[in-house]
Amino acid sequence: MTGYKLFHNHLTVDLLLSVFDFGSPGFVALREEIWLSVFDQASLSHLPALIFTFAPEPTVRHSFLQNALNTISQRGGNVEFVELVCPLSELKKRLNSPSRLQYRKLTSETLFDQIHAAGGFEGSFLPKPQLSIDTSLCTPLQAAAKIAEVLALDLSLT
Repeated sequence: MTGYKLFHNHLTVDLLLSVFDFGSPGFVALREEIWLSVFDQASLSHLPALIFTFAPEPTVRHSFLQNALNTISQRGGNVEFVELVCPLSELKKRLNSPSRLQYRKLTSETLFDQIHAAGGFEGSFLPKPQLSIDTSLCTPLQAAAKIAEVLALDLSLT
């Protein structure tokens, strides 16, 4: 919709899973290094914007967020936070969707329940988002349109 580049975090995850176990020290360190390097190079390339998908989970170091903000701000950029949420029951229904399988995302309801019970998806370290959207109440296109509207994104790039 915006013409902005999308940096889907699972592209990095999938790359690293070919060599490392999820959550291993090498996996965590390289995942963060790749994410930050992409942000830095995108800033140097003067992209009008970059959309990055991200969800808190236990293997993401809390320092990552501040490191990302520092990397982007050092190049003159800024970050807008948008939160996508939906009820727990809907999240569980979505676990086996084709798009989750495509990116080797979590698909086990048992594992999801274990991680959730342990507070693994808790994101209190994240800043307050400029916008929060319940994706169970709208289509992906409607959510994208709302994001573009609230963030006053330039749609002339499409």
